[in-house]
Amino acid sequence: MSARLRVSALAAVAALLFHAGPAQALPAFPSKPILFVVTSPPGGSNDIFARAIGRRLAEALGKPVVVENRAGATGSIGEAFVAKAPPDGHTIVMISSSYTTKAAIHVNLPYDPLTALVPVAMIGKGPLILAVSPLVPVNTAAEFFALARSRPGKLNYATSGNGSINHFATELLKEAAGIDLTHVPYKGMGPATNDLIGGHVDVLVASVPSLMHQVKSGKAKGIGVTTLKASAIAPGLPPLAGPGAKGYDVELWWGVLAPAGTPQGIVTQLNAEINKVLGSPETREFLLREGAEPAPMSPDAFGEVLRADIERWKKVAKTSGIRAE
Repeated sequence: MSARLRVSALAAVAALLFHAGPAQALPAFPSKPILFVVTSPPGGSNDIFARAIGRRLAEALGKPVVVENRAGATGSIGEAFVAKAPPDGHTIVMISSSYTTKAAIHVNLPYDPLTALVPVAMIGKGPLILAVSPLVPVNTAAEFFALARSRPGKLNYATSGNGSINHFATELLKEAAGIDLTHVPYKGMGPATNDLIGGHVDVLVASVPSLMHQVKSGKAKGIGVTTLKASAIAPGLPPLAGPGAKGYDVELWWGVLAPAGTPQGIVTQLNAEINKVLGSPETREFLLREGAEPAPMSPDAFGEVLRADIERWKKVAKTSGIRAE
């Protein structure tokens, strides 16, 4: 080989090494502790799920997963914080169905709910329960619908607040069943449940953890679940969907998001590790006790859930007049 050819070959090899160098120098993920933000106070389902999944994720990734509660503004404070975090996979956030109901009615959020954060993984799904006060003379969905139709606007229903998932779920039920109920918003599920038990409100649609104990103890009467199929989480309660509310279907869900721009490889890695956690019998048993069934899916599939739910709740908000306070 001539001297000129040798110089050219060496130059080509050097160029290849130069371009390959930065890619090889990228640190493996994770390179430091992961911050797992919860947008509600300690003790709620988002917090409980984040801490349980975080412990298992830390074991799988070999780095601590630190759960931090950043509550306020119905979750927007914590979500905005994560949206502005470095998109390197080391900051993630736990959300639930209320993320999409909020997006449907709040036009001035400090972030775009569809573009500022990217879907990582869904954690679980579960039904809501429709329960009535012991003073309401019904025991089945058919009886409840018949009573509501005979007393338009006379029965009232509680929610944990305007624009909450149980507010949207009940308004959708009103539309599906052709009934008229009067909304009584509360500041949280605790006072709403207490007033249902006390007979101060007639109806409440809420999560299984919020209502199942009261139903089992006889303090409230369980009428049915909001999902199309019966659920192992709420044994003995049939679907509300049927002749009285054809096609009615509402599911609670929980999931994980990361800042937009997080590399796809990191998103895929986090998704795979979380799905492994969800596949363990211990995690399934834990989630079932807390009112959810594991719901592993790809980031793209979770993204479709987000988009579809936001569009669905926008339509419900328009037809029922739900507005941000």
